Amino acid sequence: MKIRILIAVFLVSSFGFAQQKEDSIPKAQVFESKQSVTIDGKTINLNAKAGTMELKDENNKPIALFGFTAYFKENPEKNRPIVFAYNGGPGSSSYWLHMGIMGPKRIVVDDPNYNQAAPYELVNNEFSILDMADVVMMDPVGTGLSVPIGDATGKDFWGVDQDIRSVSLFIMQFLKQHGRLNSPKYILGESYGTFRNAGVMSYLLGQGYALNGVIMVSAVFDLRTLFFAPNEDMSYVVYLPTMAATSWYHDRVPSKGTDLPSFVEEVRQFTEMEYGPALFQGNNISESDKAMIANKLQAYTGIDAKIWLRADLRINAGEYFQELLREDGMTVGRLDSRYKGINLDPMSMDSFTDPQSDAISSAYTMGFLDYFHEDLKVSKDLNYSTSAYSKQGFNWDWKHEGTASWGANSSVTTLPDMEDALSKDPNVKILIMNGYYDLATVFYGVEHSIAHLNLPKSARDRIIMTYYEAGHMMYTHLPSAKLFREDLKGFIQNTLRK
Repeated sequence: MKIRILIAVFLVSSFGFAQQKEDSIPKAQVFESKQSVTIDGKTINLNAKAGTMELKDENNKPIALFGFTAYFKENPEKNRPIVFAYNGGPGSSSYWLHMGIMGPKRIVVDDPNYNQAAPYELVNNEFSILDMADVVMMDPVGTGLSVPIGDATGKDFWGVDQDIRSVSLFIMQFLKQHGRLNSPKYILGESYGTFRNAGVMSYLLGQGYALNGVIMVSAVFDLRTLFFAPNEDMSYVVYLPTMAATSWYHDRVPSKGTDLPSFVEEVRQFTEMEYGPALFQGNNISESDKAMIANKLQAYTGIDAKIWLRADLRINAGEYFQELLREDGMTVGRLDSRYKGINLDPMSMDSFTDPQSDAISSAYTMGFLDYFHEDLKVSKDLNYSTSAYSKQGFNWDWKHEGTASWGANSSVTTLPDMEDALSKDPNVKILIMNGYYDLATVFYGVEHSIAHLNLPKSARDRIIMTYYEAGHMMYTHLPSAKLFREDLKGFIQNTLRK
């Protein structure tokens, strides 16, 4: 009898403990509002939902409150497309894309100049694609309102594979929850979001979720293209065309030609046929050939041949930011090299700030937070994290299944994931949108990655490349924002054709 009583007490206690633990898990909250956007003279009324969705793992166990803002057209047509969009970092929330190009409102910035302090202006976003697709802005765990819950911790989300898994789980569960499983589906990522995209498209396809299209904004798929590693020439090679384009913009090139695309194509040819092979020779290159290359580098970048020779024909990105406008006491932007700012240390060999980031961050941050709480009606008791960088324990795990990391970030790639998805789904298309003045994720690095895909031409032809005379966030430049919309709209329309 005592044993039975003890078992009963234990079961009741266990149930009570489990119930108490379950009750302690924070609940998802969604705040609804009515929004609208006018595009091409037509007003689209929207039902907006901003907040969090409870994310569950493969065993139906709650692991996160995942933050989002979704815009649904009122009285939508049948089979209306849906686009899931996010920024990169890793560790950035989606407010840059949200207020720059994707949402019904956009922040007005004085591109490419520094912006004054508040008040900031929000205006109708005539460049949005909300006239033809619903949009879901996603904030990965650690950003926005997204937090781990239950037994989950940040390390379960902060890594290449962990991030691909959680983002994919959210997309699948959101589609089910909102009755959109049979809608045409798209993912749109910016910067590291494109690196993520390659993994997510493969992950989703493996779960039976075929995408109609994938949009890559300011892309990177192979991190070797971004890091100037010792005894590695790739970064120097792929950065040169963007450095030359930047010098062209700032009038440091003696012979600019007729237009930027033509000039860039000339630099591409030089890079492939002369500069790359010269670097490959290492210290075996003759002095005469080295001098010849240095003189051509001066012609294409405006940086003196003596400096190129002193640098052994290799100037990295940070050195270039400092060197180009050193005599003017200025430095150029990394995210958008059209921007320039005061160089506080002209003797330094490396840059210490990014003028583009300095110029627009306050406008985007304050403008978005005001819109988030005032227009979207999100409770002011909730704090929106624009990034995860200050979160306790935030340390990105760069290991990726199926690729050898060799213990360094610079050799991680999601190109095999893209290859896998393109080979298994003969219908999916990819749009890659590149800024000529993007010195964070350079366009020639993307071209190198695509040229080395192990795929037949029929698959490579489903990858579309577009270019804009702006930087990483090309949509801050209004002519490029207009082209961005036209290119994205045309891409979606093309993928919907039977």
